[in-house]
Amino acid sequence: MSRIGRMPVTIPAGVDVEIKGLNVRVKGPKGELERTFPQGVQVSMDDGVITVQRDSDERTNRAMHGMTRALINNMVVGVSTGFDKVLEVNGVGYRAEMSGSNLMLYVGYSHPVKVEPPEGISFEVDPRTRQIKIAGFDKEQVGQVAADIRKIRPPEPYKGKGIKYLDEIIRRKAGKTGKV
Repeated sequence: MSRIGRMPVTIPAGVDVEIKGLNVRVKGPKGELERTFPQGVQVSMDDGVITVQRDSDERTNRAMHGMTRALINNMVVGVSTGFDKVLEVNGVGYRAEMSGSNLMLYVGYSHPVKVEPPEGISFEVDPRTRQIKIAGFDKEQVGQVAADIRKIRPPEPYKGKGIKYLDEIIRRKAGKTGKV
């Protein structure tokens, strides 16, 4: 039995969950998410608790059991509290700033890079610490937008310049040695 799949998902106050077969819709103060899950798992709700059970012990059903529970939990947490990722801009002359709701990145190119937030995503920039905060209610979308922004100028291993996650550790290389 999946240790993650067995755990129930408690529904906080202010969150509405609607289950129709394999289709789950979660609505809360931050937004609304809907997802259809694959065959082989059954989602049920009673007394403010969602439980996920699988039909059989086949390999695919065992794999879907824990994943389905984790996705439902992410939906409930997302619409109630939301998710965020923090990126850090490192490098001389590298900076990020807001232009309306868009993010402008000055990261060594001949032009600034403009990033428009998708629906449900918001950006915040702290110019003192040079950090970019990406916030939203869909965990997958927040992670994908953060990865796309990091891809604009990934950190390089010699000086560490570029855009990295706040908790990311860059493995540094020694570089060239001088003549003796």
